[in-house]
Amino acid sequence: MGLKLSQELRLAQRLSPLQIQTIKLLELPVQDLEQRIRKELDENPVLEEDRKAEDGEENGQREVSLSEYKEDDSIPSYKLYVNNQGRDEKPQYNTFSVKESFSQSLLEQLGFHNIPDHEKAVASFIIGSLDDDGYLRRDLDSLVDDMAFRAGVESSYEEVLKMLRLVQEFEPAGVGARDLRECLLLQLDRMKSSADTDNARRILTDCYQDFVAKHFPKIMQKLGLTQDGMKAAMAKILKLNPSPGGQVDDSYNDQAQQVVPDFLLELLDGEPKLSMPRYNIPELRVNKKYARILDEAAGSNERSKKEAAEFVKQKLDSAKWFIEAIKQRYNTLMTTMQAIVDYQHDYFIDGDESNLRPMVLKDIAAVTGFDISTISRVVNSKYIETHFGIYSLKYFFSEGMENADGDQVSTRELKKALQEIVDGEDKTRPLTDDELVKLMTGKGYKLARRTVAKYRDQLGIPKARLRRELV
Repeated sequence: MGLKLSQELRLAQRLSPLQIQTIKLLELPVQDLEQRIRKELDENPVLEEDRKAEDGEENGQREVSLSEYKEDDSIPSYKLYVNNQGRDEKPQYNTFSVKESFSQSLLEQLGFHNIPDHEKAVASFIIGSLDDDGYLRRDLDSLVDDMAFRAGVESSYEEVLKMLRLVQEFEPAGVGARDLRECLLLQLDRMKSSADTDNARRILTDCYQDFVAKHFPKIMQKLGLTQDGMKAAMAKILKLNPSPGGQVDDSYNDQAQQVVPDFLLELLDGEPKLSMPRYNIPELRVNKKYARILDEAAGSNERSKKEAAEFVKQKLDSAKWFIEAIKQRYNTLMTTMQAIVDYQHDYFIDGDESNLRPMVLKDIAAVTGFDISTISRVVNSKYIETHFGIYSLKYFFSEGMENADGDQVSTRELKKALQEIVDGEDKTRPLTDDELVKLMTGKGYKLARRTVAKYRDQLGIPKARLRRELV
């Protein structure tokens, strides 16, 4: 077999360590950034927190420049100190309030029951298996297997069912239900017996599918109810809570974690002024002790000093990339958010949704010169505190279309108009999608039927048949 040499030209893009660090830091909200910086401080001895936040000379000692240490692969010089995000005072976190954990509340109620430790372990496992809305959507047999495998607790179907019945006695009523019907029936069981309550229970037990489809005449005929009796029973059902877990925020759940705004917007002389509070994010600098190690190693032929210098050099490189990445993160976030504020200038004056312009990631990318992927990373999981509330950055992005006057309107405005039409409809004769199209057109919004149906679904508005109510 003969050997043959060949040349091949390839184009490949490789990210530098600085670029990788910057991308990772861009995605972090302010709380996670603080944790990431603390972690880097723990792992890299070259980095330290500068509590005095003073540039230049300190205590009469000169600042050591890394450019004084030269080798073939000399380290680029950079400042040994970085002041993260200005010299503003460090305000406390502004957060949404977080109530008692849903799971904590249930476990606390379990603690009031005098039952064997084994049964308490089974009940605790059931509580830990509940979804955020308070439902148990796990098959009981699979719970038995999972409990033995993950928790080392041997149980049986009968015991799990017994403990589930116990959990279903807890507050809020309906917790531990395996479907909506069981959830509603559990709540009705807590109510004082009456004709209306009994009829509501019969509707859910014997006519559930007709109830879901709102086939009221069929229910009335099957159960022998008058129209007044049907209305009274439905009034009982409509007061029940279909999502009992939603009554208590779960502070251990992502959706209920504290939200710290990354940006602060204030009105100064009638104009929006943007800032990035530093909160508890420390200011970083390079420990001069390690810089002096390089200083002493310069020109030295001692092997031990050379090895120490090489170690310090690696750590200094890492520190340099990390500090520079934090600077770039700050600049990128501020540039992007300022572009959003400028683009939505009129909205940020008073928070009037009608002033919210259609805006997509591409629009801000064009203004800033950043890639769309960079804008996406900035927007993700970030919040801004304004004089009219705290908002996710994603809130300000929406597609748009032209109205009858040729002006661009956002999908948010379209959905708001659609919601207002549905809210004002006659609930005994709900509007069909075709009728919604005509009314939207009358308001100056020319939409296709499928677009109206899509917006209706996104707003959580059921079809006309399912919105029908009794007179």
